[in-house]
Amino acid sequence: MKKRNVLVVVAGVLAAYTGMSAQATSVTMFGSAQVEYTTVDIEGITSQANVSDDAGRSKWGVQVVENLANGLSAKAHLEFGFSPGTGGIGIARERWVALAGNQWGELKFGRVQSPFKDFAGGLTIDPFAYTTLQAGGSGGTMVASANGLGAASNGFVNSAIRYDSPTVEGFTFSALLMPGDSNRLDPLFGGGNNTNSGGEDGEWDFQIAGKYDTQIAEHDIGVFGGYSRDNVSSVQRSVLPGVVDDEEVWRGGASWRYQNFRLSGQYENVNNAVGAATCTNSAMLGAPGDSRAQCNSAMNVNGDGDLWFVGGEYTFGNTRLIAQGGMAHAKATAFAAKRDVSSFTVGAIHHLSKRSSLFGGYQRVMVDDRQVGTADSDSNKYTVGMRHDF
Repeated sequence: MKKRNVLVVVAGVLAAYTGMSAQATSVTMFGSAQVEYTTVDIEGITSQANVSDDAGRSKWGVQVVENLANGLSAKAHLEFGFSPGTGGIGIARERWVALAGNQWGELKFGRVQSPFKDFAGGLTIDPFAYTTLQAGGSGGTMVASANGLGAASNGFVNSAIRYDSPTVEGFTFSALLMPGDSNRLDPLFGGGNNTNSGGEDGEWDFQIAGKYDTQIAEHDIGVFGGYSRDNVSSVQRSVLPGVVDDEEVWRGGASWRYQNFRLSGQYENVNNAVGAATCTNSAMLGAPGDSRAQCNSAMNVNGDGDLWFVGGEYTFGNTRLIAQGGMAHAKATAFAAKRDVSSFTVGAIHHLSKRSSLFGGYQRVMVDDRQVGTADSDSNKYTVGMRHDF
């Protein structure tokens, strides 16, 4: 009898512990599916149209959160891309583990997004992010580096540590460090493993950003700024010995909202472009070698330049009317002439529900390339699409 009683007590304790663990841990599946019908008409190239998700919005993933003691939680986040309309599987997206505290913020380890993408400006002020009309795409009004440090929709930073602070009196900041020192992390120019920051002898890339949000009467006002550094790796130095140098990018911007109106904009100054001399496939709207794969947001290799973006929105009911545009200016180097790219975009997003929306619009891109023998390839883009988040 005593043994049976002991077994009953042990079983009860285990059952109670299991119930507590189940309550303390949550597993959430999430994702998004998007398809656009897009026509791209580039001067000198036959007009192309397809039904797909070239901008790479579609994804699915899981996030696990375990509540620990004293306001501490442990997290795991795994995210995968896929491509509706084609047989493409898509790319690996965010993959990290994290510790978070109510008082001190969140610390992530793994493959993460940069603060220039989802924290201070970037995709946070572009309502057409993850569509053909995005400002970080071939419209060329935001840095869309393949190294993941810019605002490219499918740009991620491997082997990274990222910290996000809690909000204190309207202020918050984020910092990213890429300390990895490995041959397989070496980025190359224009091909190969060029989706990484850092790499052997080029590690310790970092990015910092801060923002301040406040409300004055009925006006919501936000300002933000940041600094990004991409250290040149040994592989990059070997490609252009004595030419390349460490890249620095400065960003500043602001947003203002009053009732149904919103205005936002940002400015980026690029020095010694390394990662900013490349861009992601989604920013190019096509893989390298594709005749429509323009990368207008890229600077000349180890060149300086600047980009600015401004946008306005008006919301009525479930519909947002959007107009935005800007310019990228790549200064000349000893190997390349200067290039100016400007664009403007108009369109609308209509929310069918909290999860489903329709969108569409037009974008005009104007290229002024001074390189001898290079044709200026202006373009027109038309798109209409549907998105469902789950």
